[in-house]
Amino acid sequence: MGHSEAADAEGAGVPDADSRPSAQPADGAAGQRRAAPTVLWLACAAQFMVVLDVSVVNVALPSIKAALGFDAAGLQWVVGGYALVFAGFLLLGGRLADLYGRRRVFVWGLVLFSASSLVGGLATAPGLLVAMRAVQGLGAAVLAPATLTVLTTTFAEGQARTRALAVWTAVSSAGGAAGNVIGGVLTESLSWRWILLINVPIGAAAVLAAVRLLPPDRSPEAAPRTRLDLPGAVLATVGVGALVHGVTQVEKHGWSGPAAASGPLLGLVALAAFAVTEVRYAADPLLPPRLVRMRPVWAGNAVMLLAGACFIPMWYFLSLCMQDLLGYGALATGVGFLPHTLVGIAAARLAPAVMRGTGSRNLIAGSALLSALGFLWQSRIGAESGYLDGLLGPAVVMSAGMGLLITPLTATVTSGVPERDAGAASGLMNTTRQTGGVLGLAVLVGLAASAGSTAASYRTAFTAIAAACAGVAALALALPAPQTRTRRR
Repeated sequence: MGHSEAADAEGAGVPDADSRPSAQPADGAAGQRRAAPTVLWLACAAQFMVVLDVSVVNVALPSIKAALGFDAAGLQWVVGGYALVFAGFLLLGGRLADLYGRRRVFVWGLVLFSASSLVGGLATAPGLLVAMRAVQGLGAAVLAPATLTVLTTTFAEGQARTRALAVWTAVSSAGGAAGNVIGGVLTESLSWRWILLINVPIGAAAVLAAVRLLPPDRSPEAAPRTRLDLPGAVLATVGVGALVHGVTQVEKHGWSGPAAASGPLLGLVALAAFAVTEVRYAADPLLPPRLVRMRPVWAGNAVMLLAGACFIPMWYFLSLCMQDLLGYGALATGVGFLPHTLVGIAAARLAPAVMRGTGSRNLIAGSALLSALGFLWQSRIGAESGYLDGLLGPAVVMSAGMGLLITPLTATVTSGVPERDAGAASGLMNTTRQTGGVLGLAVLVGLAASAGSTAASYRTAFTAIAAACAGVAALALALPAPQTRTRRR
């Protein structure tokens, strides 16, 4: 590595996985160090609930429609209500942990998520279920950044944090992929209501564990005097929410007419106003400008935005492809995702060891190229394809790339971030990933629709994702190079 790269790395504060010994946790308490493995699994359990509920209702939608009398327009909001509120409030949810305490906000998120799951699972009217799914999304927006904040403040930078992030990444991958399987099993064996009610005992156990394991927050008298940036919170929520909602409408109705573009335009204007507010007027910014100026943060989130545009829409197209092109049923489709889940988990757990040999930036670029190859292979699928050549082979390659990529990218985005901004950094990373997923899905749906036949539309979508993965590899060059030890001769 040249002198300039080393200087960039040192200035950015991005260590490689083995570049220096781990520092002691911030509070220096031996009890917290001993409890760290349990804290890791607590954070992972909460993250699993959040990610699972993004997809778990998909298989149950026909049962929900029949039971509660939804029309086609209203049924989409069972999924859309959760996703829209979740994306819109992530940035605010992340900052809350910095201002009001990590344990307190973690517990708030769990209680809100679990309580809305209970009411939603018992709902007897369409409006009540949609409302509770929106409240679930709010709880998830508070909880998801808090899980990552708990990890980055419990585990110091270096090997310990990288290993913790690898487990967190693996569990996140499992939650996203397992949603269809769990939703199908619960719906067929019990009732659609259990896709929501199952969160209640898990959430209650997690609340008790959080109160017991997480260190107490500072008292209001001991904490620095800060206040919530309400104008920034409103602008960020309106901006991201309008952008996400607008893009989903464009996906359905196209760009024709002023109504189609009004949502994205409102979102962009609100986000621009948010940026001006944070830089010029906010006393305690929701997104501190000092954070965005850090190279790992701005470059890492740019990579995360494009990675989200690749990996989140993948589940949408694969699910439809299995059913429309290959003729699978709902449960068979869920089971068909098991290889993606297992390979992704294995690759995520392997990522820390690979990082020690390659460095985080090289691993991100190489993993993105590996995923690109997998998607190119997937683009060859046709109605005559069998499971082995049409799904299993591509699944192994693309999922290995995804599993290896997310851990070093998350470690990069959160590296060098001061503890007082850990929640804001977590909220920003989650926001960019979800926003990238929504934007990517809208673009890919448009490309697929213009391809003509069913088989051609899926080939077009997977080829475009492969090209975007190659873009992730190129964009990774903007990431800071890790520090390396100076070898003595």
